[in-house]
Amino acid sequence: MLDRTDRSLIGIWWWTVDRWLLSIALVLMALGTILVMAASPPVALRIGLPEQHFVWRQLIFLLPALCMMLFFSLISARQIRVISLLGLSATIGLMIITALVGNEVNGATRWVSVGPFRVQPSEFAKPFFAVICAWLLTLWRDGEDFPGWMWATSLAAILVFILVLQPDIGMTSVIALTWGFQMFLAGMPMLLVLITIALAPLCLYAAYLFLPHVETRINRFLDGGSMQTSKSIESFSEGGFFGVGPGDGQVKLNLPDAHADFIFSVAAEEYGVLACLFLIGLYGFFLLRGFERSASGTSLFNLLAGAGLIMQFAVQASIHMASSVNLIPAKGMTLPLISYGGSSLVASGITVGIILALTRDMRHMIGVDDDV
Repeated sequence: MLDRTDRSLIGIWWWTVDRWLLSIALVLMALGTILVMAASPPVALRIGLPEQHFVWRQLIFLLPALCMMLFFSLISARQIRVISLLGLSATIGLMIITALVGNEVNGATRWVSVGPFRVQPSEFAKPFFAVICAWLLTLWRDGEDFPGWMWATSLAAILVFILVLQPDIGMTSVIALTWGFQMFLAGMPMLLVLITIALAPLCLYAAYLFLPHVETRINRFLDGGSMQTSKSIESFSEGGFFGVGPGDGQVKLNLPDAHADFIFSVAAEEYGVLACLFLIGLYGFFLLRGFERSASGTSLFNLLAGAGLIMQFAVQASIHMASSVNLIPAKGMTLPLISYGGSSLVASGITVGIILALTRDMRHMIGVDDDV
């Protein structure tokens, strides 16, 4: 056990990190591993791979995700800003390369091959953008002559433009919501807030008119949902309140993306609706606890960055769950820390690590700077 007088890096971290947020993240990772073990073997066999192919890859991805979470939770806000600036610059470059020469899957070009792995650069743009946007808005509020809101808006526009080229409307929505939420917290005039809200449906309609990929998904949604969505809803019916039992689900055998985009459905069939409500509760508690910790700090940057990242995390989970029950058009969006996918898992680890760093409580640590 570490003593409160311990002034080592680990000692300070242990007594200042929010253990509720840390515990929820670790529980979600553990549950994700269990669900990938249940959902992925049928998918692997269907495409001619070894039965445990995705399970082993998920365990391999879990290690760097944990390392990233621990690393970012240990460093200071200053270091997070610098790393995020470098990371976002590199990510934008990779996103441009992906849009030009990336691998097309299901009508979208979001992945680029790096050796034996496929990387989705836009996953890493989310946490880095939230940090840089918060930094620019903080400089705007603290300095009369720095137009931080203009730089933040321009940066958001660049990311949205690249994402629309791929196209990735789900990720575009997450980036746009992050920007809008942080601008609102930073003091955006209410008139601009209303204008932004009014423009959102027009942007969606434009995407429907000019992007065939989006048109197809919306038409399927309006017609009652795709085959995967129908199977997903069937899994909820089959599972009932308590599920059919671990490994006994049958709907997943005919659900192509059961281990990734529809892993929530596997949880519903094998563990029941009550397990799904438990998952929703975990994400909900993470959201409320994170907002409370961000709001209790004294730094505007920590508030904007922390709240933006937490909102991002919750919105992604909400999109995944909503598309699983056909409340919105099917979206290729993973469930954070649970779904299979190296890019998603590592990016989620970075997101949680930054949240843990920005919500650390330094008030009772005598002689320790709040920006440590």
